[in-house]
Amino acid sequence: MITVTKLRAAATVAALSAASAVPAMATPVNGSGIAWDIVEGLTTEIGPRPAGSSAEDRARDWGEARLKALGFHDVRVEEFKTRAWQRGPESAALTAPYPQPLAITALGFSVPTPKGGLKAELVYFPTLAALEAAPEGSLKGKVAFIDHAMRAAQDGSGYGPYGNVRRQGPTIASRKGAAGVVIRSAGTDNHRNPHTGVTIFADGVAPIPAGAVSNPDADLIARTAARKLPMAIDLTLMGKPFPDATSGNIVADLPGRDPSLPMILVGCHLDSWDLGTGAIDDASGCAIVTAAALAAQKDGQTLRTIRVLWSGNEEMGLAGGGGAHYVKLHGAEPHAIAMESDFGADRVWQVKFNTAPENKPLADKVKAALWPLGIVPHDGLADGGEDVTAIIKAQSLAVIDMGQDGMHYFDLHHTPDDTLDKVDPAALQQNVDAWAAVLAVVANEAGPIGKGAAGK
Repeated sequence: MITVTKLRAAATVAALSAASAVPAMATPVNGSGIAWDIVEGLTTEIGPRPAGSSAEDRARDWGEARLKALGFHDVRVEEFKTRAWQRGPESAALTAPYPQPLAITALGFSVPTPKGGLKAELVYFPTLAALEAAPEGSLKGKVAFIDHAMRAAQDGSGYGPYGNVRRQGPTIASRKGAAGVVIRSAGTDNHRNPHTGVTIFADGVAPIPAGAVSNPDADLIARTAARKLPMAIDLTLMGKPFPDATSGNIVADLPGRDPSLPMILVGCHLDSWDLGTGAIDDASGCAIVTAAALAAQKDGQTLRTIRVLWSGNEEMGLAGGGGAHYVKLHGAEPHAIAMESDFGADRVWQVKFNTAPENKPLADKVKAALWPLGIVPHDGLADGGEDVTAIIKAQSLAVIDMGQDGMHYFDLHHTPDDTLDKVDPAALQQNVDAWAAVLAVVANEAGPIGKGAAGK
């Protein structure tokens, strides 16, 4: 006989099973702790923080106040002048052979189309190499479309080659005489969200209007091109560069017991693209390194000073961003190791090293500290990231990379979907725990720390 109690119990189990089947992102996320407070606060109280904008200015004030409140010492904002870029109205549509609207966004450092838009023949190139092979002058007055097919990878390695379509494609198209260029977004999602990002025109190359369409729209263009019918586009991109903008870094220290020892530098970037709110790129990174630095000192001062760098203008700056400005001001100060968090907030799964052979015992201690978290060593050299590359090169620093799971990072990267609800509080905290474990080891190393030629 089935009793009412058994029926209720069965119903409860069924309800719990159904609830567990709901994707995590279907319900609001709430977190706690220093890292979550930083991500939530920065995305809620500031939001998107384009380099050189008033929002980035407010973010620096916000960050300075937050780091002081958390107990960091010698917190300072270090401003610098830089090139920046401002988005304007943008739209696009195929006008032949089949009228179709396109979801498009301009790339950073695109120049404006003529008022009223650019109406031109659209020429399809399946790869960047195909564009490079086009005859000189063959695109005069035309718009080039560059296709590619980025695929998800746990380590995000596809971003290098596929990102070259965005980084190099507009320059190549301009050299071929193109009046404009459109690319398939450098991303791995199938949403109708185009991915923005910076493109740098080479010296002596005339900048042209440059945009990216969403992956579904790129599929549409590819299917249309396969019909071998002439294509045409109506393109409006009114974003434009502006020089002499103000950006800046925030630098803050947790002093060590022995100030004579070279410090440990942990970096992230404060600026973001304008389409989302910069939650994964890179509010999460700033949250992770800040919370981890505090956790590493929770039982008292570490032997070495841990310095946090919230860098400005990483997205638009490249060689002229916050990392380069940091070297100008702090390149004479002794550093031992530089690390960066700028790959979202999914769980850390691997660690890489670039340390001197004599530091193998130190690397072994780091590995041992990470084993309980399920984080394993990975072959290949650690290289840091844009915010710390300049100081790594200037001082030949040791580097440790904490590799996060990147399978879904490029679904969100540089899109309107880069928002707080995509940050899993548990994964964010796992990052903090992993970073804190590493910092507790390296910031308490008394011996010399050097960079080596092998990542073992």
